[in-house]
Amino acid sequence: MEQQKEANKYSIIIPTYNERLNIALIVYLVFKHLKDVDFEIIVVDDGSPDGTQEVVKQLQQVYGEDCVLLRARPKKLGLGTAYSHGMKHASRNFVVIMDADLSHHPKYLPSFIRKQIETGANIVTGTRYVQGGGVHGWNLMRKLTSRRANVLAQTLLWPGVSDLTESFRLYKRAVLEDVISTCVSKGYVFQMEMIVRASRKGYHIEEVPITFVDRVYGSSKFGGSEIVEYLKGLAYLLVTT
Repeated sequence: MEQQKEANKYSIIIPTYNERLNIALIVYLVFKHLKDVDFEIIVVDDGSPDGTQEVVKQLQQVYGEDCVLLRARPKKLGLGTAYSHGMKHASRNFVVIMDADLSHHPKYLPSFIRKQIETGANIVTGTRYVQGGGVHGWNLMRKLTSRRANVLAQTLLWPGVSDLTESFRLYKRAVLEDVISTCVSKGYVFQMEMIVRASRKGYHIEEVPITFVDRVYGSSKFGGSEIVEYLKGLAYLLVTT
């Protein structure tokens, strides 16, 4: 198992938009929790006007341009295409996707890696809805909305995982390339479509409990339009998968 751990290398793709206040801390925490792991961080910034890219360039001076890669785009083009863009520059055999707003704490990364090595899983995904998982910082309405959304998706789609909308995941690179090539969603629904299509393809998926923490700095990108988009995406996946 130790030999396998040494052979595995990881590309961590972090899409950003106006995350100047968070990106330095998230990068620091990744390095703190992956001391004995071969990895690179790929920041895909969608033209943030708040100076996110300038902060990443400063981080490159600290950690090295080969360890922290800035792969910017001119404007917001959707989450799915951000991961595709990051994949073009990824050089490792495993890919982690995570948010930059500290809702996905890097302390869970060793658990993801350990679970993958122990089980040989194609995908390891974080979940808020098993023992040991949870949410911190959401009001009751937000918690109920998320839980109902997942229950509805479970009932209609039977994906075999407990948390479809959680976007903290570890993929075998080839699996991510295969799954992402079949997805059509661009925004909030993208993560759900990814895991549903992976399940339909028969990929081995494991879960790790995580506590999702609502962002401390910056503004949330979740709102009523995302709920409508989610319902439309659910209907689409029900018909096409």
